Amino acid sequence: MNKLIVQPLVESAASTVIVIDALDECKDEEPASAILSVLGQFVLKIPKVKIFVTGRPEPRIREGFRLPLLEQVTDVFVLHEVESSRVNSDIRLFFKHRFSGLADRRRGLDGWPTEEQLDLLCERAAGLFVYAMATARFIDHRNNDPKRQLDRLLDSPESSVFEGKTKFTANATLDCLYTSIIQEAFGDNYPEDDPKIRSVLGAVVLAANPLSPSAIAALLGFHVEEVYPILSSVHSLLILQEDVDHPVRPFHKSFPDFIVNPARCANSRFRVCPPDQHKELLTGCLELMNQGLEQNMCKLPDGLVNSEVDDLGGRTKRYIHRPLEYACRSWHRHVAGVPSPVPEITSILHRFLEGKFLFWLEVLSALGATREAVDALEVAAGWLDVR
Repeated sequence: MNKLIVQPLVESAASTVIVIDALDECKDEEPASAILSVLGQFVLKIPKVKIFVTGRPEPRIREGFRLPLLEQVTDVFVLHEVESSRVNSDIRLFFKHRFSGLADRRRGLDGWPTEEQLDLLCERAAGLFVYAMATARFIDHRNNDPKRQLDRLLDSPESSVFEGKTKFTANATLDCLYTSIIQEAFGDNYPEDDPKIRSVLGAVVLAANPLSPSAIAALLGFHVEEVYPILSSVHSLLILQEDVDHPVRPFHKSFPDFIVNPARCANSRFRVCPPDQHKELLTGCLELMNQGLEQNMCKLPDGLVNSEVDDLGGRTKRYIHRPLEYACRSWHRHVAGVPSPVPEITSILHRFLEGKFLFWLEVLSALGATREAVDALEVAAGWLDVR
């Protein structure tokens, strides 16, 4: 903080604004946000700089802003305290804009939606823009009639449970929408398809880094033709491209929070159980490395260090496919999600360490990620100590 940000700003006397968005998504186990704690130590040394921080009011963030060094120099703006009429006006404007664009691209939508439907949508949104965006994305599905989509959403009992309540309940509002979308997507499926749906959604919300549909298929042992339709069915909740090799990620963090929480996602058919899915992803990573790793994966010349290989980056892209790279760099991140070692995992892990350990180090070295090997082995050793 001091060398990278404070000193250059002080020496340059620059007047600027620094934005830290979605602080609540930072992985931070401190009782008060570590970032806010550090900011508190230096913020008075750079008086020409304003720092704009956004985030949900989680306990560690609230505690961070209460630190004596920060409290006196901080203005807090609570979005939920903005006058509801102003928020609803903005959300209504957003809906009208999105539906107008939809009418330009589709026939038969003149005069749609009605003012009454817009009123109901704004009421359902309850001041949450993410609700409005997810609703618009759900209605604007290329394979479905927008009028039918809207009618089904407004008629669904899950969405109407909280209708008419005046108290703001962000989770309840979003949970009803997410439940309706998932029920619409998978409710008529055969129960035997449920484990596959949970596995695919679990890979999206629990991956250490965003995975593509093709990578999800490789890790879970599915065909990409099975994975992509599942993701496409809930496209309104995801950032999903037509390219199956492009990473997919949740549109908003509230969806992963919902899908793994038994108190919020009441339908066990589609709720993701993190220990089960971490176990499945860990198994997939280890199996992929056991099958795919071999000596000198990148066909490097003998006697050269990495810095002497001109096309090292091109070689890694050519010979280390994305699923294998993810497995090599992230398998240990799923170890922590499995509460205790189980025989089938320890057997695969033993086979990996006994037969593929050096090849794994070679790959990490070529990727410039050797340090991650230390982290991985520390995590694995601590996990195995449980036995």
